[in-house]
Amino acid sequence: MQPTSNERRSRRSDDVMTALHYQLAFARHEGGFDALVLADSAGCLVAGAGAWPTCEMLAACAPLFAEPPSPSVEFALRDQSNDVAIEKLTIDGSEVLLCARGGRSGNVPGLAMARAASGCRRILGVPA
Repeated sequence: MQPTSNERRSRRSDDVMTALHYQLAFARHEGGFDALVLADSAGCLVAGAGAWPTCEMLAACAPLFAEPPSPSVEFALRDQSNDVAIEKLTIDGSEVLLCARGGRSGNVPGLAMARAASGCRRILGVPA
């Protein structure tokens, strides 16, 4: 009989990009998001889960969602920003943005974002 394991992850990868995708896909499912992305501070997509065009658009807009927008940017994004959650992470001294669109009501999206942030830090080798 094999010892039982406390391992929760069912899909794993030693490849960083694949591991990030698995992490984001799980959190996307858990939070009920349309898309969940990790983007750099310039809006370039690092990794994502969801429809690819949606991920690219979400990553491109993430820096605009992360900072208090100017009135013209706020006007342009007014329909999208209500449905977006964003969390800033520091990875190896650089800021990256974890950004989700959609999601169920209640605390599930917040918990899914927190778990995704923790997973991204772990995968990228950053202490929590």
